[in-house]
Amino acid sequence: MVPFESLHRLVTAFEELKISYFITGSVAAMMYGEPRFTNDVDVVADIREKDIPKLHQYFSDKEYYFDEDMVKDAIRFGGQFNIIHPASGFKIDVVIKKSAGFDQSRYSRIKRLHPEEDWEANYASPEDVIIKKMEYFQIGESEKHLRDITGILKISGENVDRQYITHWASKLGLTEIWQAILSRIDRANQP
Repeated sequence: MVPFESLHRLVTAFEELKISYFITGSVAAMMYGEPRFTNDVDVVADIREKDIPKLHQYFSDKEYYFDEDMVKDAIRFGGQFNIIHPASGFKIDVVIKKSAGFDQSRYSRIKRLHPEEDWEANYASPEDVIIKKMEYFQIGESEKHLRDITGILKISGENVDRQYITHWASKLGLTEIWQAILSRIDRANQP
């Protein structure tokens, strides 16, 4: 229960503080594809230093690890920080929004979805989740990223804009990975 409680708390905080954000990574991949275990959530957010004390109020030191200095450094250097629920080990990775290129495109394509029946949240589009998963695969070659991509294409494939992915794959040096994924899917679909 902690993952959804923590995610709901984060979404509530961002929306009440008017911080633009979207959920990405494996949690977003599961919204469009197949479920799998994960003990973290990845979020991109446009946090400002003035937001830090108010954001910290949503994640009290009694329940969460929230380091204000780490958040300031992430904002200053365009990096990321973590919010951790030590009792469960659940972690929220918050990546600071970049103002150009692919991040700008991702923000323009946000989807409003229901992680649970009684609340909504902003999610990266399935195409943008696929592109980031390809980037992470390129860095670490973890098969979980390919499984997530395959799951999205299997479940949501008819709604996925492959031309958009091809465009960004070319710009980001991911064409070879994208072609390999498409070949793998074509082989799997052959009788």
